[in-house]
Amino acid sequence: MKHYKTDPKDIVPVGEKLAFGSGHLANQLFPAALGVFMVVLVMSLGMNPILAGILGALPRFIDALTDPIMGFISDNTKSKWGRRKPYILLGSVISGVTYMIMWQLNPENSELYNFFYFLVISIFFYVGYTIFATPLIGLGYEMTPDYNERTRLMAVSQFMGQLAWVIAPWFWVIIYDQSLFESAPQGAKIMAIWVGGLCMILGILPALFNKEMIVPNQDKMKDLTMSELSNNAKEFINGIKLTLKNKPFLKLCGATFFIFNGFQTIAQFAFFIIVYYLFNGDTGAAGHWPAWFGSISALATMFLVIPVVTKISEKFGKKNAFIVATLISIIGYMLKWWGFNPTNPWLMFMPIPFLSFGIGGLFTLMMSMTADVCDLDELNNGERREGMFGAVYWWMVKLGTAIAMLTSGVVLHYIGFDESIKVQTTETLTNLRIADIAIPIVTAFIAIILVWKYDITETKAREIREALVVRRGKVAHEDK
Repeated sequence: MKHYKTDPKDIVPVGEKLAFGSGHLANQLFPAALGVFMVVLVMSLGMNPILAGILGALPRFIDALTDPIMGFISDNTKSKWGRRKPYILLGSVISGVTYMIMWQLNPENSELYNFFYFLVISIFFYVGYTIFATPLIGLGYEMTPDYNERTRLMAVSQFMGQLAWVIAPWFWVIIYDQSLFESAPQGAKIMAIWVGGLCMILGILPALFNKEMIVPNQDKMKDLTMSELSNNAKEFINGIKLTLKNKPFLKLCGATFFIFNGFQTIAQFAFFIIVYYLFNGDTGAAGHWPAWFGSISALATMFLVIPVVTKISEKFGKKNAFIVATLISIIGYMLKWWGFNPTNPWLMFMPIPFLSFGIGGLFTLMMSMTADVCDLDELNNGERREGMFGAVYWWMVKLGTAIAMLTSGVVLHYIGFDESIKVQTTETLTNLRIADIAIPIVTAFIAIILVWKYDITETKAREIREALVVRRGKVAHEDK
């Protein structure tokens, strides 16, 4: 495999990488915190797991539908501040504020009241989240044209994003600490204000410090006015069709859908297994174990998975690095059967170095590979459409998350999990452990099959870039 040295002009400065990474920390902290906070709905507000699953799924379906629209708007925005950064700024404020409001729930309210209150506010939250996240992803695709620098940029952003998963598990400890809060719902109210405020500040940083690409073919950008609404609707639909005709991109989307869907479906299961299987439903005895499990997993991703996957990618290519990382994660999921052992809780950390390769490798590589796909699309269609590709890609992620949240609740219900009792049956716990292992393994194998014939290598990416330079010259960046 031939390798090329990165041009110094294509290297993204460290400060800009950190600013972009800060945006990704906010982008990851929202879903990481939600995963922890959602436990409060079932365990402390007494909500039926299926209703909680609907609350996790339905707003994400709506969110997924708005992503391509936001991608189209971002790709075609003409302003003196750029086509990405104004939305990143606005969206971070909306999502931060609505996250604070969303968790102001009271146990005295009826289950139905809390359900509809949370549902309505969460829809507004996800609209703000789309306005923030979709342009942020598009911005990352255009920050450098170099094959390997793209992976290094995404490695930094994912490294910082993983901090969210180090921090978030401890929200559970804080929320349920009776020395701090009189009840878990009260703890969720206060913590939501801190989380929303922090994400808002972090989300603003890319809008202030990152540089956008100067679009090489601005004459092809659409006019976002009411008079052009009908034409833009047609162009929007045509843009989605063009995106979905890109076969390498579809492979990336499919692989991401299955890997992330499998991971998200069982994301809460580790918490329930630790509490109900290792500690027989005694949350006091479970103590900090669930938080340590989540934090150690994220730390393994940061300091082991991301550096290793980046090196494998540079040496053997992005596709091969993805396949290797996914196979390693399958070993980790299998080791969970022996790792979750009531006689020795410390064994729960044994699978972590292996299973962390799944999600850690996925987003480090897939976001870099999507940036390569954007170049291929420009070569074929003559337009820069990072926002649309980012939107459709994350539409797939969010669709998977929505399905996973709903599936997770349904699985818990049908294996016999009873939220009203502390001691679950042996059959329920056995089925829960089997689902925790089998679901992500099956989805991982499907993902490997989908990317097996992905063909954008470093050499092909270089050829695409050189063809683009011949056609329209090199791209430049400006700070507005």
